[in-house]
Amino acid sequence: MRVMLDRRTALVSLLAALAPRIAMAAERSPRDLNDLARVETYLNTLKTLRAKFVQVAPDGGLSQGTAWLQRPGRMRFQYDPPAPFLLVASHGNLVFNDTYLRQTSNIPLSRTPLGILLADTVRLSGDATVTAVERLPGQLQVGLVRTASPGEGTLTLIFADNPLTLRQWVVLDAQRQETHVTLSEIELGGTFDPKLFEQNTIPNTSPGGGG
Repeated sequence: MRVMLDRRTALVSLLAALAPRIAMAAERSPRDLNDLARVETYLNTLKTLRAKFVQVAPDGGLSQGTAWLQRPGRMRFQYDPPAPFLLVASHGNLVFNDTYLRQTSNIPLSRTPLGILLADTVRLSGDATVTAVERLPGQLQVGLVRTASPGEGTLTLIFADNPLTLRQWVVLDAQRQETHVTLSEIELGGTFDPKLFEQNTIPNTSPGGGG
């Protein structure tokens, strides 16, 4: 009898944990579903991107530099001096290097919110769960978590609308620390040297430079 009660308790707990996700899926309006389909299509046509970026760290610190993104799975954030940082995604890992502290952090890309954006095929369902769809004048925001591990962080993608263009993202990590990244001077298309996504490469950051 006790075993049955324990199983019943476990089942109730599981359903309670799943309930918010079920509700999130059920509450999407036709307008939400249409906008999510547009976002999915846009992201899957975005194969390469080069842009300037401004980053606001959790402590309010500002830094800037040049970003390269190549789906699937590759990204480089080259920070301008005096910021001592380099962020590179490749080979299934996200590597953050702080030359001032002489520290390197290596995290599986599949365990970060940015892994959703860098996936081979972006799907806003299944492996990813949409947590929010918000609209402001000329702007569309979509919040996402990994379905299997929502506690690892939230990725909010912010688009200019008409035409749909990725302009910003916000990462809320597992420690509830929020980082904002805003893109400008965006260039789409083209090809990048694979060496660009290695840590020891010094890229050409002039307009049109790829590595």
